[in-house]
Amino acid sequence: MIKLVRVDHRLVHGQVAVSWFNSLDVNTIFVVNDDVAKDDFRKSAIRLAKPENSKLVMKSVDDSVKAINSGVTDKYKMLIVVESVDDAVKLIKGTGDKIKGLNLGGTKPRENTKNYSKTINLTPEEAEQLTDLQQNGVEVWIQQIPNDEKQEFHQ
Repeated sequence: MIKLVRVDHRLVHGQVAVSWFNSLDVNTIFVVNDDVAKDDFRKSAIRLAKPENSKLVMKSVDDSVKAINSGVTDKYKMLIVVESVDDAVKLIKGTGDKIKGLNLGGTKPRENTKNYSKTINLTPEEAEQLTDLQQNGVEVWIQQIPNDEKQEFHQ
């Protein structure tokens, strides 16, 4: 069962590993990112940040879509973390109607980005992708930690 899908360029860190993990009552953190899936150093760093009592899975976007669609992940209560809006969009579109919401937790400032909150910076293309998700029934919101107020994404 997917409890939350979150975009966070830092992937697994204190906020994810402690705040979100505990507030969602999940048992699995699923990191979905092509680069992480093939980078042993990044995998090792992420393993150090995970809560002791959690299962950690790290897969490419395509392999994650296959795993979710096959039903093999249904037995877990999962927090899915992706590094980018692109990863989130590919995952959501690839899994049909299995993902109903997307939490924007952190995207770093880059060239040609607009600031939407203190932690969300998006290119015009990313903003369009998120609006498209919303128009297709996916709730998109900004919320850094569980105690923060949920702020609906508006382009």
